[in-house]
Amino acid sequence: MGDGESLNAGMGQSGGPALSRREQIQGFIELLKSPYLHYRWKSAEALGEIGDESAVLPLIDALNDPYVDVQWIAAQSLGKIGDQRAVDPLIAALRSPDKWMRIGAARGLGRLHNPKAVLPLTELLKDPKPDVRKTAAQALGIIHNEHALGPLHEAETDPDPIVRDEVRKAIRTIENPPPVNSGVPDSANPG
Repeated sequence: MGDGESLNAGMGQSGGPALSRREQIQGFIELLKSPYLHYRWKSAEALGEIGDESAVLPLIDALNDPYVDVQWIAAQSLGKIGDQRAVDPLIAALRSPDKWMRIGAARGLGRLHNPKAVLPLTELLKDPKPDVRKTAAQALGIIHNEHALGPLHEAETDPDPIVRDEVRKAIRTIENPPPVNSGVPDSANPG
């Protein structure tokens, strides 16, 4: 089966018998090694949507793809899957010279909610690229860790108004956590 046929079969578009979920996942994992960029990034994206943990190690390998198109989608897909094995490789990816890789890694780390990512993400608040700083602030708000507050307060003076807005949103999210639902309807709580 050629690369195009694998991708179509994995997406259920081949017109032939439907593949099992396991076969689809394996097909997408194999396509991460395709010589064709389009198939690699589409596979990385599909594996994130499927969310199966068997894709974690192949997606971690895809962080080293020669093309950032694959790298940043692999980073985001790792966040979608939610497996903590991705934390250290994504933290390492924050040091990439490519802004898109730093953005993808920050998004992935935000979705993993691991406090280990807080310090490296706060360092991104000083990145030269505004989109990277904005994404780091968003990720810190999602992680919701009080250790991010100091660096976030420092970033309130960022020269970019969009970054400042995201920094303020992150601060509000951390300082004002949503109320814990007690499971009792509000009308039943006297008060």
